[in-house]
Amino acid sequence: MGMTYSQKLLAKASGRPQAAVGDVLEPQVHLAMSHENGALVINQFLEIYQGTSREAKVWNPDRIALIFDHRVPAESSKTAGNQKKIREFVAKQGIRKFHDIRGDVGGVCHQILPEYGYVRPGMVVVGTDSHTNTHGALGAFAFGIGATEMASVWTLGRILNVEAPGTIKVVVNGAFPECVHPKDLVLHLIGRLSAEGANFKAIEFHGETIRNMPTSGRLTICNMSTEAGATAGIVPPDRETQRYLREEAGVEDALDIFGPDPDAVYDQTLEIDAAKLEPQIACPHTVDNVKPIGQAAGKKIQQIVLGSCTNGRLDDLEIAAKILKGRRVADGTRLLVFPASWRIYHGAMLSGALRALVEAGAVVCNPGCGPCLGVHQGALGDGEAALATTNRNFKGRMGNPKAEVYLCSPAVAAASAISGAITDPRTLMVGAR
Repeated sequence: MGMTYSQKLLAKASGRPQAAVGDVLEPQVHLAMSHENGALVINQFLEIYQGTSREAKVWNPDRIALIFDHRVPAESSKTAGNQKKIREFVAKQGIRKFHDIRGDVGGVCHQILPEYGYVRPGMVVVGTDSHTNTHGALGAFAFGIGATEMASVWTLGRILNVEAPGTIKVVVNGAFPECVHPKDLVLHLIGRLSAEGANFKAIEFHGETIRNMPTSGRLTICNMSTEAGATAGIVPPDRETQRYLREEAGVEDALDIFGPDPDAVYDQTLEIDAAKLEPQIACPHTVDNVKPIGQAAGKKIQQIVLGSCTNGRLDDLEIAAKILKGRRVADGTRLLVFPASWRIYHGAMLSGALRALVEAGAVVCNPGCGPCLGVHQGALGDGEAALATTNRNFKGRMGNPKAEVYLCSPAVAAASAISGAITDPRTLMVGAR
């Protein structure tokens, strides 16, 4: 029987010729990532060696990445202390994939990993972050784990008791209409599957729309596969994967390019006609509460967030800048911009996107997770509503359970900033693709 992409990848990483759905595996880990919560992992890791004569050494310092992004710069002495602990650990262990709070190499973990070529096709990637799925955009089997599991990975270099998942095949064909983007596609998919529709499964993306989609869009759809409950979201590697890694990430060594077997068996196959999509809105307080924009238009918005690991890439900022250029953010509405990395920040400076956003009234913040998780920068007031290009809108997600969060694409965010209410960007007659 043929294997899906996930089955083939996990079989290879486990040193097995086959992997059937439900098989319990112990695959090799090719990359282990943490952000500030790496301080918790360090505590668990050191406990493993307590009472032994062995020196606490990670299995392979070149396979570990640590990135500061959730609370940058540090917002409290506790955070600063944890960051200090990580810096000391990195130096002692010889970990080189470390991205501190700097204006040249910093950014959000899920942007840094692909941007620096740390993720390759065929890899098993684990991270102490629920949106580690993002890296399936480059053909990796990537998923989130807890601090205790990560401490085990740092020790053994393998992840224990991984059950090979069933796979949902999503086939997307057709060209996106004007002002419709990958974010709209994945919101539509989540609304269709529900927040639990892909529980313990992988989502594999196929079709001409995916083949023609740049890596930036693939990162968006794999990032949000988490919100349908998926263990992993994956785009099998193709020419675009190779182009991105060669031209943008500077990868020169050989790439392991393969796909699912022609006779692979899928749990479910969903087909989507991209040409029939329109801008989508995820309404409070669940990501699967998705509606076409016409059913949410007119809702007053006090804060708009453009950026994050989901939609903070250069093309996202340029889409918004094109709509906002020569216009003004509405009075009573705040527009916060969080590029996903300093490399993107610099690119947006050179392209003029940041200037257009600032001249419209946006506040451009340093790359980081910002208000997305509600602990640093941009918290909401009681009764306020936010519209964001981020990935979650649970109650309290932006720091206040008495506020509301709506999710959208960069085009919708920009159009809504102008009016101060949820607005269909197509009404502005702007070619914002």
